[in-house]
Amino acid sequence: MAQPGFEELVEDFEFLEDWEDRYRMVIELGRDMPPLEEALKVPATKVDGCASQVWLHPRIESGRFHFEGDSDAMIVRGLIAVLRRLYDGLSLAEIVAVDARAELGRLGLNEHLSAQRSNGLRAMIERIRGIAAEGA
Repeated sequence: MAQPGFEELVEDFEFLEDWEDRYRMVIELGRDMPPLEEALKVPATKVDGCASQVWLHPRIESGRFHFEGDSDAMIVRGLIAVLRRLYDGLSLAEIVAVDARAELGRLGLNEHLSAQRSNGLRAMIERIRGIAAEGA
């Protein structure tokens, strides 16, 4: 069910020997992601439950979910980039059907993130799923 970009990421992760290399790749994904416009960093787009500052700006176009995001922490920016590969371009019904825990588990993220990062990632996923459920 995952997007082709996410499948590519899974394949890339399989070639990396250890978690440190994977961690660096997540950070690079965040660096490569364009920053969110300052005007969109408002309370309505801020994600509660994250240790760092996180903003997600969703758009629904032609029944497809798209979003931009940003964070003040590089690893979190990378996690946003991972979530974009997982969710961006899906229909609202597909968003709700994605088993994010299982998909992210394919990357090994479930075992290697701190409790705070895991909580923040969960908060971002809940925000995305909530937006999709409201729009459906």
